Amino acid sequence: MSEIIGVWFRRDFRLNDQTALFHCLERIKESNGKWVAIFHLDPQFTKDLTPHHQYFYQTVYQFKQYCENLGITLHVIYGPITEFINKIVQAIPTIKAIYYNKDEVGKGKARDDLVNEELEKRGISISSFLDTHLTSAAQGVKADGQPYKVYTPYFRTWFKQEKPLPLTIDIFELKNFNYHTDKIDLYGEDYFINIINKINRNWGKLGESEALNRLEQFTSNIYTYHIKRDIPSEYGTSQLSPFLKTGVISIRTVYKKILDCQLDVGEGAHTYIKELAWREFYNMLYHFYPDSKLKAFREEYHDLDWETDPERFERWKEGITGFPIVDAGMRQLKNEGWMHNRLRMITASFLTKDYLIDWRMGEQYFEKMLIDYEEASNIGGWQWAASVGSDAVPYFRVFNPTLQSERFDPLGEYIKKYIPELNHLPKKYIHQPWKVTEKSKFMDSFVVGKDYPAPTIDHQVQRQKAIAFFKGGQ
Repeated sequence: MSEIIGVWFRRDFRLNDQTALFHCLERIKESNGKWVAIFHLDPQFTKDLTPHHQYFYQTVYQFKQYCENLGITLHVIYGPITEFINKIVQAIPTIKAIYYNKDEVGKGKARDDLVNEELEKRGISISSFLDTHLTSAAQGVKADGQPYKVYTPYFRTWFKQEKPLPLTIDIFELKNFNYHTDKIDLYGEDYFINIINKINRNWGKLGESEALNRLEQFTSNIYTYHIKRDIPSEYGTSQLSPFLKTGVISIRTVYKKILDCQLDVGEGAHTYIKELAWREFYNMLYHFYPDSKLKAFREEYHDLDWETDPERFERWKEGITGFPIVDAGMRQLKNEGWMHNRLRMITASFLTKDYLIDWRMGEQYFEKMLIDYEEASNIGGWQWAASVGSDAVPYFRVFNPTLQSERFDPLGEYIKKYIPELNHLPKKYIHQPWKVTEKSKFMDSFVVGKDYPAPTIDHQVQRQKAIAFFKGGQ
């Protein structure tokens, strides 16, 4: 009997330029074997249907339907790792190998280590591949073998390193070599559909074709990226992050497209490449410093006595801090499961420097809410904003929310989109609505503390507290 290989889809829901799938197909073409597509429905990720999980499962469902239209079954298998593997072996006793795209950090790496151990016990071979990033974490080291801790020298080295090209997969061959069998886990299939039915919101455009369309739209305007990327009211960023998170588009496809643009559009494309490198940098750091989710990178800040003020934390989450730019960002996150990167920095700085609330609380909230949540990048971003990470913003640099608002949303367009109660305020007041006084003609239609919250803190006072807070931790 010809060999059968399982391809385990995890965060790579596409049939084009998919590394594990490509190498599996190459092998079975030589041996005249077959392949089967599998997805592990882990119980620990089905308990709480956060926006992050809802978007992810809708993506899986869309991919599953796409495969079925081609005559390919994506088998959903429910249970802990051991049960997941047992169900595969029981359904397909002749399975020879599992191919998958590996994780190098966090929960994904821990799962991979456990899976590898369980598969080896059963005599099933394992082939895992780098797919989510352009370079492996191991490539992010200096000549002495130590990992880079500062972004700029890392980028210089990273940019010179050879990057993999997109891989071409023949869909006809995939269909031809696909192994047809009854559903491996009927309970898992039903459980998955029940999850999909519980999701009462469509999280927008999903899948590979939408991702490719977005890439085309972005690159057609990439020449202005370096100018518009910090303006949240503009459609100036790539907005590819949810697609990269779920792997409906390959990072290689994105990089090759941007690199092809670089000679034509110059600074815009190069600036975006630098942003992709930050993603690689944070992946590398988290690999070498796996405690970073709960532990500050900088040792002198390990034991800072952060606040946990539940009332202020709730105000921050709900977007009712009294600072319009902060509140607009948090409301965008709650409504859309996504937030403009400039706002991620502003809201994170506000929580950690103005409220002095533990950065880990913010990171964990973003984990639930962001449809593009990537553990390494989110941890890196929060530690950067809180001044406790590698190559982080200095502790004495405290974002002034009003100045950030005036600089990056001068007309208040972004603010008005997400805070409709401020729509009628002119530019004079949109960034500081608390300055609407009794003498103002707007007083009859707008009352601070009633129509919109009064500021919950005095920024200048909190700035001094934050600086003293960090100095005390040194």
